[in-house]
Amino acid sequence: MLKQSQVELTTEEPANGQDSGSQPRASLSRRSFLSSAAAATMLSTTATRPAFARVQTATEVASVDISSFIDVVRVPDHAFVYAGLESRADLVPTAGVWRGKGIALRTVAADDALTIYLSSPTVAPTHIHLRWSAKVDPSLLVLGDHWERSYGDLEWRHLIPERVMPWYFATTEPHACHVYGVKTGARSLCFWQLDGEGVSLWLNVSNGGSGVHLGNRELLAAKVVARKGQAGEDAPSAIRSFCKQMCSKPSLSLAPIYGTNDWYYAYGKNTAGQILRDTELVASLSKGNTVRPFSVIDAGWENGPPAFPDMAKLAAKIRGKQVRPGIWVRPLKAEANTPAHLLLPAARFASIADQRGNPAVDPTHPEAQAFIRARIQQVAEWGYDLIKHDFSTYDLLGQWGFQMGASPTLPGWSLQDTSKTNAEVILDLYSLIRDAAGTKTVILGCNTIGHLTQGIFEAQRTGDDTSGKLWERTRRMGVNTLAYRLPQHKTFFVNDADCVGLTTAIPWELNKQWLDLIARTGTALFISPQPEAIGQEQKDAIQQAFARVASGAVSANPADWFDSTVPELWSPTVGERTQLRYRWCEPNGANAFTV
Repeated sequence: MLKQSQVELTTEEPANGQDSGSQPRASLSRRSFLSSAAAATMLSTTATRPAFARVQTATEVASVDISSFIDVVRVPDHAFVYAGLESRADLVPTAGVWRGKGIALRTVAADDALTIYLSSPTVAPTHIHLRWSAKVDPSLLVLGDHWERSYGDLEWRHLIPERVMPWYFATTEPHACHVYGVKTGARSLCFWQLDGEGVSLWLNVSNGGSGVHLGNRELLAAKVVARKGQAGEDAPSAIRSFCKQMCSKPSLSLAPIYGTNDWYYAYGKNTAGQILRDTELVASLSKGNTVRPFSVIDAGWENGPPAFPDMAKLAAKIRGKQVRPGIWVRPLKAEANTPAHLLLPAARFASIADQRGNPAVDPTHPEAQAFIRARIQQVAEWGYDLIKHDFSTYDLLGQWGFQMGASPTLPGWSLQDTSKTNAEVILDLYSLIRDAAGTKTVILGCNTIGHLTQGIFEAQRTGDDTSGKLWERTRRMGVNTLAYRLPQHKTFFVNDADCVGLTTAIPWELNKQWLDLIARTGTALFISPQPEAIGQEQKDAIQQAFARVASGAVSANPADWFDSTVPELWSPTVGERTQLRYRWCEPNGANAFTV
């Protein structure tokens, strides 16, 4: 039975005997939906440990030296530069500079950071590899981040030498949680490795899938920072503090974000009438909230009449209901008549189907930049207060985050401007979109790189798609990203773990929990309300959840994230004393098949 200090938020069985099942199902994510379209055209806690259970109190460790911290804010022990992975230059330190084969690498330790500079006037480099030798405690648990969104795969794990950990990683042991990373806004795509003999940092400085031609300029590739854990501090707090430390620029406005998004019941078959119906719903359930909700129009509107006859008038009608209009945009998608010289090389994709179905403009070409700017300016001029910017990592680099591993791109292709790294091109693209949208428009990045959007966009979709058709996607993708990327919330940006797909296909008893937990974390909360699934009970729960988010005074944290990829135990929110328990699995268990 539950302890008195816990609150059970769930029942054992989904309501009305509903069960989304654990049978093999075709993937129901946005990418599979769009690619198909393109082809056609709470229990006892005695067995679990809270998130802070691996950290002793300050009294308990007062006389203990925290010895598992690894100093990476120093000149590395080894340095290598690659011009393609088959061609490595072993650099030798000379007078504070690593040199070899016409390449110069400066690693400058100052101001609590290690700054990495690369000069290569005659060689087109693709990678930098730095190595710090250290004796690493084999009992450590390690948490890494992801390239862009996460895919239900974030977790604390033991040492795995080949494990790719983009951007930053944390280690925890009985005394403290230590964190290591690169500052946001890096000019290279970085990942870490940790093994028993030391730490590696790889910096991908490629242009497309080939070397970058730096000419005579020196590239500031990245700044390495680290944080030594404090005795008695819990791991979520340690990582959150480090996320603040990694920020290279002030974060933008972090006001609460909530409302409606039609995707998970309409799946692209939306209309202006449906959007206005959804808008009226969220308006009626947010009365009295000072922070007003958004009504976001997702993919489908770009098909135009008759479903969407006038986008400017639609924005005005949404605003007239005291709701803020938002809209989905795929900024790099090429129009059917786009000249070939403006397109990205098809070779960035592995499959012929992807090559044919996803033409995109090259953001390094001036004409393409003008096209992107005009697209963003148009929706801003229509009166949309939020722009959901989607697909640009996939469109530019040719892979989803879960496909990248150690290589964000396939080899053998280049952008038209070969003088910039992929990270620099992405930063330029984000800055262009920011400038075109204006400072008053909220930008929510989706399939964007959070470590590069920080300080440029207000909000970030942190995980892969949830679902209005299959609960397993929400359980696997949504809960995982909400828990493990929560330290980035209100440090980098406002986190968006994705929508609550309120449809008749998903048992309400499961969606009710997802709605409640998002609200208690204070992250962005969007609902996709299918009319047939919305009764008075749902309205009451939505109204309460909206009020929680709008208040800005919520702070639930995972309490058992060392033990599960989808934490079920969560700490009390502000003003509450009871621990929360959620039940994420259906009665027949989790779905083991591809979703």
